[in-house]
Amino acid sequence: MPGALIFCATILAYLPAVHGGFLWDDDAHVPQAGLRGLHGLGRIWCEAGATQQYYPLLYTAFWAEHRLWGDAVVGYHLVNILLHAVAACLVVAVVRRLAVPGALLAGLIFALHPVGVESVAWISEQKNTLSAVFYLGAALVYLGFDRDRRPSQYWLALALFVLALLSKTVTATLPAALLVAFWWQRGRLGWRRDALPLLPWFGLGLFAGLLTASVEQVLVGAHGKVYALSLLDRCLLAGRAAWFYLGKLAWPADLIFIYPRWVVDGAVWWQWLFPLGALALVGLLGWVAASRAADPTRQRAARAPLAGCLFFIGTLFPALGFVNVYPFRYSYVADHFQYLAMLGVVVPAAAGLSLISARMPVPVARAFVGGLLAIYAVLTWNQCGMYRDAETLYRVTLARNPDCWMAHNNLGVILAGRPERLNDAVAQYQESLRENPDDAEAHNNLGNVWLQMPGKLDDAVSQFREALRQEPGYALAHNNLGSALLQMPGRLDDAVSEFQEALRLQPSLVDAHNNLGSALLEMPGRLQDAISQFRDALSLEPDNAKVHDNLGNAWLQMPGRLDEAIAQYQEALRLEPGMTGAHYNLGVALLQKPGHLKDAIAEFHEALRLDPKNVAAWHNLGASLFSYEDFPAAAAAFREELRLNPGDPGARRALDTVLQAAKDR
Repeated sequence: MPGALIFCATILAYLPAVHGGFLWDDDAHVPQAGLRGLHGLGRIWCEAGATQQYYPLLYTAFWAEHRLWGDAVVGYHLVNILLHAVAACLVVAVVRRLAVPGALLAGLIFALHPVGVESVAWISEQKNTLSAVFYLGAALVYLGFDRDRRPSQYWLALALFVLALLSKTVTATLPAALLVAFWWQRGRLGWRRDALPLLPWFGLGLFAGLLTASVEQVLVGAHGKVYALSLLDRCLLAGRAAWFYLGKLAWPADLIFIYPRWVVDGAVWWQWLFPLGALALVGLLGWVAASRAADPTRQRAARAPLAGCLFFIGTLFPALGFVNVYPFRYSYVADHFQYLAMLGVVVPAAAGLSLISARMPVPVARAFVGGLLAIYAVLTWNQCGMYRDAETLYRVTLARNPDCWMAHNNLGVILAGRPERLNDAVAQYQESLRENPDDAEAHNNLGNVWLQMPGKLDDAVSQFREALRQEPGYALAHNNLGSALLQMPGRLDDAVSEFQEALRLQPSLVDAHNNLGSALLEMPGRLQDAISQFRDALSLEPDNAKVHDNLGNAWLQMPGRLDEAIAQYQEALRLEPGMTGAHYNLGVALLQKPGHLKDAIAEFHEALRLDPKNVAAWHNLGASLFSYEDFPAAAAAFREELRLNPGDPGARRALDTVLQAAKDR
């Protein structure tokens, strides 16, 4: 019955999140083309950098989910909601195993508190919900081992702990949390009974934490001057962050996807109040915990606030500022950082509320507790609306945090994907750079937009160069600078150099392989090198239609490889049926294959259906129809070519030839 209640309440509260779209880095978590096969599954486990973070069990889960429902967002959201509900049920089981009152209330508060929305409504944060299930499962089984001392329970708990670490390494704090629980229960810790069995756990947690910290710095990018904080700064930051999280639990108002990034400055006197206040609170709770009440139950009650505080701060520790994590670039705090840590506050609070409500008349107690849960449920429902789609998320974020340069940049990325909104995208990138002029990504993104706009090629090059001045090892900026130089007369060699540098920095960058191949196609004697680049790209991303199309272009230039070219164009169109260039290229290839004139005409027609302004397609369609002796249709095609390109003498001669042939018939 409690489990059914938690599941129903969780699903109802999170119902608006079910149809939410992909957000920010979701597409980096849901497997990309190169990771979707069995080979990709091997890369997830064996290749650091194949995924955004090295959490192989998490990405295996995403891999399996993608095999089941592809890019349909509903499936991912349902899994996240169900995992959250399972975690809430495990909270109830763990609290009951600890014999703490208010277990069901603790589970319901955990399930419905709006601070959890970011972890549940954001697909990427399945790392939180999945790791929480293993974390709480390991805790539950280990508490059974602590009571019965059965080896099978120990090894099962250890296995669950390893699965938690492979999902998210914040779970490395579990052995310390278990020691806190044992101290709360017994008032002291024994070496052989309590500490010794957990030593391997601490070792595994330390190894996983160091690995994650290394990945964050080397592969994710958590390094540079933005992370240059002294130890004193980090202490100030940790104190402020701890109070921030406690405040959001107590009063969950104005929850934001990206909170303002604080300026940490030891010269500002009031910033010292946060760490000093935290130390004072711990000292006070320690004094209370030292109570010498004769009743063991009262002694445990006296220790409970300090135990909850230690769990809260200890579980938050990886996100308090002592370890660099990528999100610190734009904010030092985030709701999803306290997904597990909030149990240190929720469980003691639920126990207290349970004891207080037990002294109330039953109707009053039910109304009090039910009202609190209803408020949380309504707040969660409303908060889920922010995660409806990426544009909504960033616009709401900017409404509450107008100076958020990252939200401006990411909103610009969304708008840049719509040809009619390029100017709006430029405005967002410029606003982002006004707030953060040193952001290489925003410079690169602004360059990409200007690369699509007439007369802005030089401006695009300037932005790419500025991005590389800020971040010389920025592979994407090298690749994009190469794309810009490729459009400039006489800069082919420079473009090739930029593509090669991008690949030196990031050998798995598919676009750079493809672009380098395209550039080499334009250089005499480099056809085989171009083919090698396209093949490298396809080995990384076999379903990339653009690369198949370009490989077809390469085969088309080689004598005797016409069939291979046609096969590549057909594969490109299988993957992306609306690819105008591939239809046109296939038509050109089919013109060279005897007996396929009619098929070539069909491909030109399809290319023109998709892009009626394709002058080359009109010309080749006219030539094909002329060969087919459909003179009226051929004349119409050349007339359309002349309408689009009035000064083309070749089109005029072709039309005259068709008209003369029609007259001579």
